[in-house]
Amino acid sequence: MTPKLPTSQDALLFTPGPLTTSLAVKQAMLHDAGSWHWEFNNLVAEVRQAILALGGVSRESGWEAILMQGSGTFGVEAVFQSAIPPEGKVAVLSNGAYGERILLMLQHARIAHTILRTAEDTPPTPEALDALLASDPAITHVAAVHCETTTGVLNPIETLGPVAKRHGKVYIVDAMSSFGGYPIDLEAAGIDFIISSANKCVESVPGFSFVLCRRAVLLATEGWARSLSLNLLDQLKGFEKNGQFRYTPPTHSILAFAQALKELEQEGGIAARAARYQANNAALIAAMQGIGLKSYLPPAVQSHIITSFVYPKDSAFVWTEFYRLVAEKGFLLYPGKISQADTFRIGNIGRLFEKDMRAVVNAIVETLRGHARRGQRHRRDLARNGCESGLGRHHSMAAGRTTQRNG
Repeated sequence: MTPKLPTSQDALLFTPGPLTTSLAVKQAMLHDAGSWHWEFNNLVAEVRQAILALGGVSRESGWEAILMQGSGTFGVEAVFQSAIPPEGKVAVLSNGAYGERILLMLQHARIAHTILRTAEDTPPTPEALDALLASDPAITHVAAVHCETTTGVLNPIETLGPVAKRHGKVYIVDAMSSFGGYPIDLEAAGIDFIISSANKCVESVPGFSFVLCRRAVLLATEGWARSLSLNLLDQLKGFEKNGQFRYTPPTHSILAFAQALKELEQEGGIAARAARYQANNAALIAAMQGIGLKSYLPPAVQSHIITSFVYPKDSAFVWTEFYRLVAEKGFLLYPGKISQADTFRIGNIGRLFEKDMRAVVNAIVETLRGHARRGQRHRRDLARNGCESGLGRHHSMAAGRTTQRNG
């Protein structure tokens, strides 16, 4: 038997991050960087400037980009740990796991909050938010998730923001999986804080998150922080003082991110990248529908970031076995996270193209066909064993002779 040898390339990641990156992004991490050295500090400044440019804003127009060590969740929690006053209250718009995670953050920080919860396939409406804010004047902040990757639903942050602004609220957006993959007009949407991560649509590796925020709104939070390491204002002060992170920086992740930013520009910016992701999503859904697998969300609310698919109508389908067999073919899928349906997810972002979407569907087809063949053999074995156990000795021997002849 031929031994199973390592392949010449990594498996493709059909996930919402970490995700498949380019070879050049990986190679950028083959160097060491001194966290106090001027070259690295200059690179950090360039990265912060580039992130502002991706958001269509600048320091001159009153915005800041603040890098925070850790995963995207660290960046989101840094905002809530830092930007809510002692008497503040947050209205959370939730239709998935990441809205619920914000609730957990607020509970742990003992911050007053209320929730506008909708079904996992249903975005919140401006009308519902307007009614909530009108009924509860204690609310000071509104928090929404742009792309809720629990399902892949895209929430209407552009129409929710003006409602929050009309009521005089600070507007916080978790754009973890969408920033860089969707054009977002921060000013028009009335956003005050928006959070994302290096390992999403910019197509870099994990290691830090980043927050874009209005400088005046952040400066007003002086003295509110409930955490030392997640103090967003102090993090900004550190960068302004000497260009450095307050604590150990993710040097290799910064090097990779700088390369990923160059590649985003080479691709044509956010609009071009969004077009590629849209093409990926369309090719994926069409191919999956062609083999009888249905996407969970209606097209009107489906993002091009990640897509949830309902399990095949086969009582013998087992996700863990299905995942393992597809992974052995070089494609890593993502488990479902929906409470109301059995689903699995396939991401459309990262260094993936339409040909990769067709390739993963081909792998799924091969896996399901193999599963069906094994199921047929299993049912035949059960039928044969059941027949033999239920008949007398004479009939069992006759069945054995028939089996031998057929063999």
